[in-house]
Amino acid sequence: MKRGSIFETDGIPRIQEALPLALQHVVAMIVGCVTPAIIVAGAAGLENKDQVILIQAALVVAALSTLLQLFPIGKKYRIGSGLPIIMGVSFAYVPSMQAIADGYGIDTILGAQIVGGVVAVIMGIMVKKIRVFFPPLITGTVVFTIGLSLYPTAINYMAGGTSYGSWQNWLVAFFTLAVVTVLNHFGKGIWKLSSILIGMLAGYVVSIPFGMVDLSSVGKASVFQVPQPLHFGVHFEISACVAIGLLFAINSIQAIGDYSATTIGAMNRTPKDSELQGGIVAYGITNILRALFGGLPTATYSQNVGIVTTTKVINRWVLGLAAAFLGIAGFVPKFSALLTTIPQCVLGGATVSVFASIAMTGMKLVASAEMDYRNSSIVGLAAALGVGV
Repeated sequence: MKRGSIFETDGIPRIQEALPLALQHVVAMIVGCVTPAIIVAGAAGLENKDQVILIQAALVVAALSTLLQLFPIGKKYRIGSGLPIIMGVSFAYVPSMQAIADGYGIDTILGAQIVGGVVAVIMGIMVKKIRVFFPPLITGTVVFTIGLSLYPTAINYMAGGTSYGSWQNWLVAFFTLAVVTVLNHFGKGIWKLSSILIGMLAGYVVSIPFGMVDLSSVGKASVFQVPQPLHFGVHFEISACVAIGLLFAINSIQAIGDYSATTIGAMNRTPKDSELQGGIVAYGITNILRALFGGLPTATYSQNVGIVTTTKVINRWVLGLAAAFLGIAGFVPKFSALLTTIPQCVLGGATVSVFASIAMTGMKLVASAEMDYRNSSIVGLAAALGVGV
């Protein structure tokens, strides 16, 4: 393989250039990748051992999904976009996954995910024809509603679950939120990009004197473990399949926005039809395989798109190195077990700003359309029914 520049798609760059840029991508997304798994594990009432397996699968299969996007398979019928994209477990599915986990279990989420993957493959094959049915008004309303429906989760976590009268939980949560907010508004470079990670580390340290951290599970976890296929099983339930399938359809269209932002912002062109089709088909196929390995649904990560468009670093080997770090972390259960020791109040304080960002992203998409009486009615009724039901 020839030597390449970090500003070129192909070619292997110098390790001293690639390493810090790859770590920057890992720092920006790893918290977002594992937090949905932690939240869903809590909703399903999983034991610590099973929580570790769920987090482990989230990291390993996120790495594999990213690598397939970066280095596609096939030529005429390509699977993968070939664009500098990072994939990870998506918060967009969390409200539905919480409801399914509480009512049925993890196996029902994974069964619905297989159906959703099939939906995504179909969306990818038909992407040129169906884009017209998902204008910014529709996708924006869905994203906005998802953000709103996540707020109760964040507030419950800030309170420590159900202990609304615990001042210790609120103190740690607001301290974590304050650190994240200050770094978001006043930090620069890696400090801004890793604001959530740094906020969680700060909150974690502050929570230790209050007796909120129990490291016994880390000692019991093994040093190395291969992900366990079908550990949680697979179960199909119609309502769950419909709910997750619709989210996969919406996320397939939203992926077009991330692909477009990447190519326009960093490569000065619009994405090719083959890149869009290959990317979304790969998104569907990898999610079907993820379900078999116990990994929760993925999506393109907008924060990493932001890094690519800001730095103009489009070398696929840089992002491939980031994926390798994720995969290695996923094979180390002690690392996954350590993540399960993060107190709920710390998670709540760190993620409330993430959920707010999701809601505002949806609002921006909605605002890009003319808000006449018809459009206002569509958004208002859809949001009311989405949050209410």
